[in-house]
Amino acid sequence: MIRFVKVIVWNLPRIYMIPRMAYMAKHANRYREEECYDYARLAIRRMMRAGRITTKKYGTENLPAEGGYIICPNHQGKYDALGIMISHEKPCSVVMDDAKSHVILVKQFIDLVHGKRLIKNDVKQSVRIIKELAEETKKGRRFIIFPEGGYFHNHNTVGEFKPGCFKSAVKARVPIVPVALIDSYKVFEEWTLRKVETQVHFLQAISYDEYRGMTTLEIAEMVKSRITNRIKEVLNPA
Repeated sequence: MIRFVKVIVWNLPRIYMIPRMAYMAKHANRYREEECYDYARLAIRRMMRAGRITTKKYGTENLPAEGGYIICPNHQGKYDALGIMISHEKPCSVVMDDAKSHVILVKQFIDLVHGKRLIKNDVKQSVRIIKELAEETKKGRRFIIFPEGGYFHNHNTVGEFKPGCFKSAVKARVPIVPVALIDSYKVFEEWTLRKVETQVHFLQAISYDEYRGMTTLEIAEMVKSRITNRIKEVLNPA
């Protein structure tokens, strides 16, 4: 939390970025997705500089060269999506809990990257979001979805993955990109201002041909297993 406070205070002279985000999001017809994404990444870089945060990326060669896909990482904390976005050159967006998406800065950021807000326990809305994700990924967009459904101070361990998070990928028949996040929780969970380094590992994309015929439960277990194994490989090398 202390790092979060420092980031906010250090960036007060750049508070103009918040209304700028809102303006760009509201006038989507004037700003291409790439322009909005670049501005979002500028905001992330300034936050990282203030918070003394470094993120190392691995496996970018595993990302599909063309078309849309679903990015499925483990979930550790508030920095997770930002760490992925700063490591992901092409525009991508994120699906997040509606209840947490309306505070200042978060709201403008989600609107800027044209993210999706998911209302938990609203089945009808969830079905609509799945349909929207499928339609938009078919057209080439990329989305980050956290299959754990939240973070529970579990650090570098991985919780259960919710099968429903993979329905949009199955419906759209697009690749699934597992992502292993390491030490991402340290950014805003540890009570320190010391330099912090996180890791983003993009694993081999899972094509539709590879998961075709599998249930979403089986897909969830496969993705979780690959992420868990990578984390173990990095933290406990043979």
